[in-house]
Amino acid sequence: MKAVAEALGVARSNLVLRVQSTPTDAPARRGPYFKRTDEALLARIRVVTEERASYGYRRVTPLLNRQLASEGQPRVNPKRVYRMMRAAGLLLARHTGKPTRTHEGKVAPLKSNLRWCSDSFEIRCWNGERVQVAFSLDCCDREAMRFVATTESLTGELVRDLMAETLEARFGAGCRRTPHPIEWLTDNGPPYTALETREFGASLGLLIRTTQAYSPESNGMAESFVKSLKRDYVHLARLDSAEVVLQQLPAWFADYNTIHPHKALKMRSPREFRLANSPH
Repeated sequence: MKAVAEALGVARSNLVLRVQSTPTDAPARRGPYFKRTDEALLARIRVVTEERASYGYRRVTPLLNRQLASEGQPRVNPKRVYRMMRAAGLLLARHTGKPTRTHEGKVAPLKSNLRWCSDSFEIRCWNGERVQVAFSLDCCDREAMRFVATTESLTGELVRDLMAETLEARFGAGCRRTPHPIEWLTDNGPPYTALETREFGASLGLLIRTTQAYSPESNGMAESFVKSLKRDYVHLARLDSAEVVLQQLPAWFADYNTIHPHKALKMRSPREFRLANSPH
């Protein structure tokens, strides 16, 4: 039997089953797999997905494991979470979008405070008002360091305020220049390319870098942050008016920095990653 199985390239158990069964025998099928603790874990998963409807199993898993670890219970495998969420119909629809261009550049540095990126986006309120938001992001730890928001057009003055606030957020209040050169990566929007903005950034010790023309994907890390913020916060929140949105913005950024699991950070939040990699 072994020689036959090797010659055919099949398992011996398959041949044994075929020999012992009759043509009318139907192959035995295993029923749904489950564990005794699945029901309790699924209840925890439902709490997470009800609060964060845009989270799939990959980001639900670290949040669930944080709860279990705080209670001294063993962690669960992402595959188990996937199985339970699939059985309960809690999985997200699979994304099928394809990028229009391929960008091979490496944006993420090996340490924090080597390259920062910035971008802006718009939030449309239900009453027709609009909120313009600009933010700064560290390309290593992915922390959204600071943001500015306005109901008017985004100006170079606001971008310069963002630069100064970002500097103080990372190096302390009253800091007027970076301890070492830091790249400041943005697109080619007028508030970023204005001469006053470029000169002000250089005076702070920032190395002004802009993306190629008509290529916003070159600032992909900032673009990805915008997508995450809109998907996980903006699209799930009340947007009655600009005032309501402005009141919620600080909580959104704080939640992203302290709770949001990030795939590039091994499913840790930006603050968790910074804490784990900060010198002692």
